[in-house]
Amino acid sequence: MISLQRYAKVFAQPDLRRTFAISVLGRLPIGLTGLAILLLVQTRTDSFARGGAAAACYVVGLALIAPLLGRSIDRYGPRRILITSGMLFPSALVALVAAAERNAVLPTLLFAAAAGATFPPITVCVRTYFRRRLAEEGLLAAAYSAESVLIELIFIAGPMLVAGFVAFASAAAAVWFAAACGLGGSLLFLRSPALRTWQVEQRSSRSLLGPLSERGFPSLIAVVLCFSSAFGFLEVGVAAYAAEAGDAALAGILLGITSAGSAFGGLAYGSRGWHYPLTRQFVIALALMALGLGVLALHWQPWVFAAWAALAGIAMAPALIIQSMLAAKISRAEHATEAFTWVTSALLAGVGIGLAAGGVLLEVLPSSAALAAGACAAFLAALLALLTL
Repeated sequence: MISLQRYAKVFAQPDLRRTFAISVLGRLPIGLTGLAILLLVQTRTDSFARGGAAAACYVVGLALIAPLLGRSIDRYGPRRILITSGMLFPSALVALVAAAERNAVLPTLLFAAAAGATFPPITVCVRTYFRRRLAEEGLLAAAYSAESVLIELIFIAGPMLVAGFVAFASAAAAVWFAAACGLGGSLLFLRSPALRTWQVEQRSSRSLLGPLSERGFPSLIAVVLCFSSAFGFLEVGVAAYAAEAGDAALAGILLGITSAGSAFGGLAYGSRGWHYPLTRQFVIALALMALGLGVLALHWQPWVFAAWAALAGIAMAPALIIQSMLAAKISRAEHATEAFTWVTSALLAGVGIGLAAGGVLLEVLPSSAALAAGACAAFLAALLALLTL
């Protein structure tokens, strides 16, 4: 059963409640930018491989630069980073649309990477703030669960918004909308309690590796990189399934249903305590995710596929929550934001790998191949977590 008692205790504190609420607009592009870029390029070129490559460049650009932004935030605070990224991110997306409409392949990929590299780091700022404010592990788990549910709700709203833009306007309009949210959300978050009370932690280590020097952290990054590629395979596989069904807008609906199942799983996970250690919980969640994606790889009619997608999503949010808990547990306070950016970078790099590899698969194989590849990636991640964490 789901109890809201822990969530009520967390958000009874006004500064936590306000920071959480004020961050929503700036994080909305998380759920729509990658898919919007994929569909923008795919509709212009009639190639899933090119669409997947553009989306992968966006994600990899974010993954490569985010740790540097996280280290800067740990050392100097987040304000200057948020102002700069809040301006550059929408500029890169507007330039991306212009390049895609001219069918300029290289500039399209470069601007996609630039958009990823300048994505405003609001999520990691919120997670670092929660870690500092909540000493009790149960409340921190509830806060990260609420975070995960918010992200899943964004992944519900985002694809549906993209589907709406594709159906009634264009994929380019979805990219412009993401740019507007990034700009407005960054400016709004600058007024949050998290930034008004932010304090830079005193450094006790001079290691250039930051949190990567902490025992167990590299193994966590490897596991996250592996299982997150399943999300990329899922996204491009569902897009291909919708195309095979003759309705491109169906992709947003099916991905939204998967995210709804994930949000339910995250809410249930954070509402209670669990007797197993975090690492064992991680292995179980990843194994269940692999099972769910394996079922989706079988051939189903759309309404049956939608039902299985909701069930397959249930284990996804708990896996993401546990990875944040492990990152907070392993890293020191002085590396907190950078640690979260490394986890996020691994997550997004994995998504990019899944998108690109899935796009290549779909040039010669049906959608079920990409979904089966996602199941294999999640199973490999469970095995890796069992052996190394």
